[in-house]
Amino acid sequence: MTTPDGGPVRIDAWAWAVRIFKTRSAAAEAVRAGHVKLNGNTVKPAQQVVPGDRVRIWINHRELDLEVLATVRKRVGAPVAKTCYLDHSPPPPSKELLASMPKRDRGAGRPTKRERRETDRLLGRRD
Repeated sequence: MTTPDGGPVRIDAWAWAVRIFKTRSAAAEAVRAGHVKLNGNTVKPAQQVVPGDRVRIWINHRELDLEVLATVRKRVGAPVAKTCYLDHSPPPPSKELLASMPKRDRGAGRPTKRERRETDRLLGRRD
């Protein structure tokens, strides 16, 4: 079993090892896309992370703000993973707030070709 230590570890490997991402390639892709920031800066997947660093991750339409407490090189179980970081993320919005947000009616988006023709006819743009 891998135990947490204090040595530097690649940021993509750490995010995968503490179970933020399901695969290491998904973690590396997120880092390359700019969804992972280390101490406020966009980084590359090979950037080293050490205890005390702040990692901000945008995943599943939510931002996670994590403080690194320990580094691990290999994937660990969920109970061990929770001890490797301190979560400073804001709580998710309540279900009541999400339910009160306006929703777009189906088909209320872009007009169809038929509707555009009718609009053009009404405005005199077409003969």
